[in-house]
Amino acid sequence: MDMGSRTTMAVATPAMDMAGDAAMASSTAAASMDMGGLDMSGDTCKISMLWNWNTVDACFISSSWQITSTSVFAGSCIGVICLVISLAFLRRCHRSYDAYIARSMRQEAVRSLEQCPPKNSSNGNSSSNSSTSKEIKEEHGLPSARAKALPPPPVTFRRIFAPVPRPTLAQQLVRALLHMAEFAVAYFVMLLAMYFNGYIIISILVGAFLGYFVFEWDTFQSYVG
Repeated sequence: MDMGSRTTMAVATPAMDMAGDAAMASSTAAASMDMGGLDMSGDTCKISMLWNWNTVDACFISSSWQITSTSVFAGSCIGVICLVISLAFLRRCHRSYDAYIARSMRQEAVRSLEQCPPKNSSNGNSSSNSSTSKEIKEEHGLPSARAKALPPPPVTFRRIFAPVPRPTLAQQLVRALLHMAEFAVAYFVMLLAMYFNGYIIISILVGAFLGYFVFEWDTFQSYVG
């Protein structure tokens, strides 16, 4: 009986050890998964890389942006809408500033040409001077009654290899700052969309609709001239 009991105990001991190791491994994996959902303060953060409708305890960008109540989540959605609207506003500012630079260049070109009249204007004929002024305005994009009636100016060697107008260093710096702001806001919106939260994505779409409705009226002018 002693030999049989010792054999039974020897067989049962490895089985108990394997069961204990498996239980310990499962508890360690569960603990590591729980630690992955905790932030430094010990509060749980609901983060999912699949489509979800999480509200309370959801976290965005960092653990400090944690939704603690329904009102906080509603405020976050309104903030996301305003963020996307600000992106449309920055794009409008960029287009308006580019139009301002182009308009200033045209006006400066017209003033410089009017200060240097052509050689055939020395006869003092007022009609020829007025026609020359109209041609100068039409050539530089200023409004004129005969803008559509006149044929396009001839293509010459000087016109082809004429220097392209460029903004000044200060103007280009402002354009670069506007572009950087647009890029930063757009990248932040992309990070929010990567949380796949249905309410946040709906807020992004609402902000895109409102931003285009308010700030994109000027883009239609390019189609009608």
